[in-house]
Amino acid sequence: MVYESFAQAQSFLLWATFAIALVMGAVVNKTNFCTMGAVSDWVNMGDTGRMRAWLFAVAVAMLGVVGLEYFGLVKADAAFPPYRASQFVWAENLLGGLMFGVGMVLASGCGNKCLIRIGGGNIKSVMVLAIIALIAYFMINPFPGSDKTLFTVLFYDWIRPLAVTLKGNQDLGAIVAGADGAAAARLAIGGVLGLALLALVFKAAEFRGSFDNILGGLMVGLAVVGAWYVTSNVMVSADDQQMSLQKYVGEWDFYAPEDAVKPDDSRPLAPQSYTFINPMGQTLGYVAGGFKQSALTFGVMALAGVILGSLLWALISRSFRFEWFASFKDFLNHFIGAILMGFGGVLAMGCTVGQAITGVSTLAVGSFITFGAIVLGSALTMKVQYYKMVYEGEATFFQALVTGLVDLKLLPASMRKLEAV
Repeated sequence: MVYESFAQAQSFLLWATFAIALVMGAVVNKTNFCTMGAVSDWVNMGDTGRMRAWLFAVAVAMLGVVGLEYFGLVKADAAFPPYRASQFVWAENLLGGLMFGVGMVLASGCGNKCLIRIGGGNIKSVMVLAIIALIAYFMINPFPGSDKTLFTVLFYDWIRPLAVTLKGNQDLGAIVAGADGAAAARLAIGGVLGLALLALVFKAAEFRGSFDNILGGLMVGLAVVGAWYVTSNVMVSADDQQMSLQKYVGEWDFYAPEDAVKPDDSRPLAPQSYTFINPMGQTLGYVAGGFKQSALTFGVMALAGVILGSLLWALISRSFRFEWFASFKDFLNHFIGAILMGFGGVLAMGCTVGQAITGVSTLAVGSFITFGAIVLGSALTMKVQYYKMVYEGEATFFQALVTGLVDLKLLPASMRKLEAV
């Protein structure tokens, strides 16, 4: 996909991003693909249908990315965000994932689900989006008149020193085989893991009989692969050579015509796929900046596509309805949950889609840690809420927490504080 001008190439990139996100938004709404719901079904009812749909999306994305990358059609090493970076920020992945997992339970869904709910008429999710966007923006961008961000003020001094600098990339292929053998190792490891996940997912007859779960997992996985492919292959022709959009912006003064609009930041032009927390911050910047073309990014178009796709399905299916907070407690839960998701999503470098599907598709170790931490944080929060509800104020938070950890088999049964219910 080579274009004669930067404007043409960028336009195709943005509209392709939007189109894929539009389909994904409609399908996710139609099938009720929901990562928080997947954990809830598993923890509270023992139903693994939506969890298998999530893992199916992971398998499709992983097999697609490692296969395309082997043939040079996906450039995950140069991704934004840098999933495979040699700086292994394991503590940020862990803490951010836990915070995000807790937050998405309190706020009734992850970043992607928030957008789906907005498209369906949920006004509560508009507030959640606004709070996440504000925090995500200032976690990365400095406060007005300052060089400080929320990350540097609250986290950098104590958590970044825990990072480990590796000799090479942090993906499983590079760790196992080194830089020279990484390509083949990624194909082998990703192929084995992907096929193993497919076997696990389709082992359940109930899942095999669920059209919606299969469709939801398949389309989300394909959307992630599709975005990786598009962002890795849109090129600009300049002086008889083909270059990526990011490289072209880096050499803007040499190639761009005077009337061309230069992007404010070249990083969002790197190879990437769907994630929804940092893009919420990008969208805030785009809106606050007066909808400047220079601030229009992959992430902004992704958000718009998912919301509109969800809206279209809600109108077609006649499921659109306005929803507001049921009580002050409901408002407070969503407010706190949004704050935790804003901090956690940026700290962990992604969400239940951005890390658990897009990031894991690159085989980055940090993405696997984030995935596990999100599931743990959300499952444990559900357990605590459940025991607090059943015991109607008689159980302390500590008792509910320890009992939840026992239920999840993370502590021995002898430490149980409350009777199982």
